Amino acid sequence: RMDQALLLVRNELPAQGLRLAAVSGACYQCLYEFLVFVPPSNGSLRKPGTAAVMVDTQHPLTLLLNGSVGDRELCKIQYHFGEFGNYSLVVKTLSTSTKTVSCDLVINEGPINSYLPILFAFLVYMGILAILIVGRLFMKIDPVRNWVYKKLNPRETDRLINSELGSPNTTDSVSSDPTPRLWSTASRQRLRSLDTFRGLSLIIMVFVNYGGGKYWFFKHESWNGKLHFPTALFSRFVFIMGTSISLSLSSMLRWGSSKRKVLGKILWRSFLLILLGIIVVNPNYCLGPLSWDNLRIPGVLQRLGFTYLVVAALELLFTRAGTESGTLEMPCPALQDILPYWPQWIFILMLEVIWLCLTFLLPVPGCPRGYLGPGGIGDFGNYPNCTGGAAGYIDRLLLGEKRIYQHPSSSVIYQTTMPYDPEGILGTINTIFMAFLGLQAGKIILFYKDQHKQIMSRFFIWSIVMGVISAILTKCSKEEGFIPINKNLWSISYVTTMSCFAFILLLLIYYLVDVKRLWSGAPFFYPGMNSILVYIGHEVFENYFPFKWKMQDSQSHAEHLTQNLTATTLWVIISYLLYKRRIFWKI
Repeated sequence: RMDQALLLVRNELPAQGLRLAAVSGACYQCLYEFLVFVPPSNGSLRKPGTAAVMVDTQHPLTLLLNGSVGDRELCKIQYHFGEFGNYSLVVKTLSTSTKTVSCDLVINEGPINSYLPILFAFLVYMGILAILIVGRLFMKIDPVRNWVYKKLNPRETDRLINSELGSPNTTDSVSSDPTPRLWSTASRQRLRSLDTFRGLSLIIMVFVNYGGGKYWFFKHESWNGKLHFPTALFSRFVFIMGTSISLSLSSMLRWGSSKRKVLGKILWRSFLLILLGIIVVNPNYCLGPLSWDNLRIPGVLQRLGFTYLVVAALELLFTRAGTESGTLEMPCPALQDILPYWPQWIFILMLEVIWLCLTFLLPVPGCPRGYLGPGGIGDFGNYPNCTGGAAGYIDRLLLGEKRIYQHPSSSVIYQTTMPYDPEGILGTINTIFMAFLGLQAGKIILFYKDQHKQIMSRFFIWSIVMGVISAILTKCSKEEGFIPINKNLWSISYVTTMSCFAFILLLLIYYLVDVKRLWSGAPFFYPGMNSILVYIGHEVFENYFPFKWKMQDSQSHAEHLTQNLTATTLWVIISYLLYKRRIFWKI
């Protein structure tokens, strides 16, 4: 099967059988999992005892062989098996006097290179990009451009060139107001870098949600995480949502909307996001028709909706006239984008104190205080039902076990049996903090409007500050820090680390798209303009053709990768067509 290899164990020891156990290199402080018993060899027939077992190829394994007599450890081997490989583990006695045992691993049939499909897909997309670049260069040649004008409608051609090969002038759109007239009445040019940032995060999220070619590194980390695509996607989406809140609220208030009217829009948008998350995008549909007994209450859209409500309302409540224009006198000009908002910062810091107190001081039955582990076979199996510590306990206590996510990522490697929701109640506090840091990026853009060096330098400083805080909290370690980076828990170190990279990524995209105009933001700009539609659409139509079809070989990474990339590309094309027709679904 996919991500597995065949291991044949040959026992040439005449006196005792063997017990083979293994533990994954990705499983921190885990118990060994029993794999197979190998009978002793038949000395009279000189026939070794054999047993076959499938082993995981996603991560390095540590194999442990114990003898059945006295349960003595005979050997321990660390090895990273290859996918669809065929291996033999030969156990024999080297010296009868010293009872020395040797364990030799032999490759019977070499594994396949399961990463070639990724290389092929990369070359295909690079080829498409090269064709588009060459086409753009040819369109700059007068004879070629004139020939195209003759073949196509001149007006349509001009529109196509302006939108695809240049940087179209789009007017400002208030993300929280669906009224179409705002597209024609607003005068300020929309920052393409924000939509590009949002679209980039969204498209990679769609690809990962569709399966990511069934590659392990495109899946969410089992628990404490290294930094790869899935770990960062949702957090970047939350970050840029905070940035958009700052810009959109400023625009609405500047256009004369009253705070009461804006608050009504905030409440309505939050309600719609939460409702869509519970009713439309609910993974518990796979368990059958939804009912109150199995309705998953937390979720991605639910968390986005609640986070939007808190951060937008907080910004609206404490915003003051003149802060963005710099007309207010500040005791420290270097902090003019921070000091006017000290009430918001106090509120956010109070939320973080609440998170720390609940996480490390709340008593959880049967679990050590302040436990941050996955439970299951982790921590040597001492706390099997403590998945998520206080975060998991609060969700199970307030929402019920059946109304949260039933298949957490920790269930595969750590073999946890307790349900745990990565979008649970306690983690929402740090999601609010993440969005607030994105809001800070928006304030920088407003305070230093058109001062590109100031904006980029502030982004860089914030990135450094967040990175230093992360280094302290984690001790630059995956597992040994004060508070490890953990997407399931949305730990504070996860937020500071992700915001560190978010500020840097926004800086780079802002420089390329809005400052130097070296890149129009395509193709990510288009899904960024219709993010809610693309996200909900990809969830609703996930199992429908042409986003999914019956495979000839379901155990092939190549087929899964082809299907997932095709589905993701289709959503980019759909968002492009919607952009051309000026169709934008805003909640």
